[in-house]
Amino acid sequence: MIQFQRRITVSVLLILGLGFLSSVAQSIRFDLQSAHTKCITEEIKSNSMTVGKYSIVNPNEGHSMPDSHKLTVRVTSMYGNSYHYADLVESGQFAFHTVEAGDYMACFWAADHKPQATINVDFDWRTGVAAKDWSNVAKKGSVEVMELELKKMYETVTSIHEEMFYLREREEEMQELNATTNSRMAWLSFLSLFVCLSVAGLQLWHLKTFFEKKKII
Repeated sequence: MIQFQRRITVSVLLILGLGFLSSVAQSIRFDLQSAHTKCITEEIKSNSMTVGKYSIVNPNEGHSMPDSHKLTVRVTSMYGNSYHYADLVESGQFAFHTVEAGDYMACFWAADHKPQATINVDFDWRTGVAAKDWSNVAKKGSVEVMELELKKMYETVTSIHEEMFYLREREEEMQELNATTNSRMAWLSFLSLFVCLSVAGLQLWHLKTFFEKKKII
């Protein structure tokens, strides 16, 4: 029975690990017109490794890149801290450890050009376990395939564990925010009711005074 439960636990962790790895690895390709900007946002927890590579796809393979195909790239945190900047480049990469938890933004700006050109950009952004270069780990440590796979699984399970704690903290923050919002809405409802009753009372008093002056009542 215990062995069966352990197998189930390992299977669940493997499934979660595959989903987790797919969520922390983002590889996309998009079009960007001259003098336009496109920003991509990724939510990353603190103390995580993140790496990114970007490059312009050459529209004419075998020939040099057109002069119109240049990018300006900036990576910032939600607090405005800059982690990477490159001006008028065809390709580049960045890597850093996050200090702040939250949304990180990578913005691409295409240089102005007449006539207007469309640039195709290939962008690969990885965080956590997916950001680790496992091929170099295998070469440096001279480990066997099974040992390397175990290392990957261990790193994945550790990342899932940390991610669960991070999500739990976010859930507690959201619960506190909901409680604060509900409390404020309750006070606002009482205030609205008080204002409505006060206005109704003033209207009744005004009508009564008006009718008394006209000697209707």
